[in-house]
Amino acid sequence: MTYCFEDLDNPDILALRPRLEDADAQVRRIALIDLADLEDPDGLGWLTDRLGHDPAASVRAEAARLLEAWEEPEVVQALCLALTDPQPEVHGAAAQSLSLLKDVAMGRVILPWTSHADARVRCAAFRALRELRDQRAAEAALLALDDPEAGVRREAVAVLGWLKQTQALTTLSRLLAHDPDTEVRRAAAGALGMASEAAVIPALCQALHDAAWQVREEAATTLGKVAGDTAAQALAGDGLLGALHDGYWQVRLRATRSLGRLRYGAALSALIETLQHSISNLRKEAALALGELGNPDAIGALQAAEQDGDPEVRKAVRIALAQIAAAVPS
Repeated sequence: MTYCFEDLDNPDILALRPRLEDADAQVRRIALIDLADLEDPDGLGWLTDRLGHDPAASVRAEAARLLEAWEEPEVVQALCLALTDPQPEVHGAAAQSLSLLKDVAMGRVILPWTSHADARVRCAAFRALRELRDQRAAEAALLALDDPEAGVRREAVAVLGWLKQTQALTTLSRLLAHDPDTEVRRAAAGALGMASEAAVIPALCQALHDAAWQVREEAATTLGKVAGDTAAQALAGDGLLGALHDGYWQVRLRATRSLGRLRYGAALSALIETLQHSISNLRKEAALALGELGNPDAIGALQAAEQDGDPEVRKAVRIALAQIAAAVPS
């Protein structure tokens, strides 16, 4: 459909027409911004028209950015179509605007694009659906777990995690163990945090030995969310307790945090030892974890750490000592 200025009676929009049709792309781009500032629905047609037809990628991208506030089916469809634009600048702007949508009803417009031939389009569609938390996206996301493109699988995993699709736990555990892409495995480890059952703990413990530290880090974090008191014993040795000796401090930090969250008493000695680590972030997390344990046997080590050179560590030590004091009967 061709936009027709002659059908308008808005003098502010008509005054912008010469600049909107100027031969200079920069002039047209600034005019689009001025048009959007009017916040008049009559200007919406020109924005969508320029998104699809302006010869300059910079103008098309600006139109995509300006359309983020309009949650109308015609606009969302135009943004989805812009995902196929050959210029990355335009595709990225359209994808960003779609990811900012809040009206779940727009999910029905986006959903068909999850099966588009272009992997970039499929990725962006799933990302937008994730933010909408549209339950209608669950079936498409389950199918996309076998997508040949890692980026699509990663976005589909995120959708299932946000939607808390527990029927996908088995498949997500399989991806965590076997997917060739690091980021897919990492996303799967995070998505398993929707579980409230011990069934995913073996897969997460196994992931603590993944070749990629990013996956091990995510698995350590998720274990702190899903493992309850009854599962804590399974986390010793090759589990979270073993992860305290990981070669990457980022993994050790997350394992420390999770052991504290689980109040895993068997970690007391290892956490006290971590209070001496050269990395201050680890010392801080160890202090906080000892506070969560509430064991008075940690008081001596914590009191010694009150002289730590890092103020954040000293603050964590004060918090931990207060927690232990509150936990010990007077």
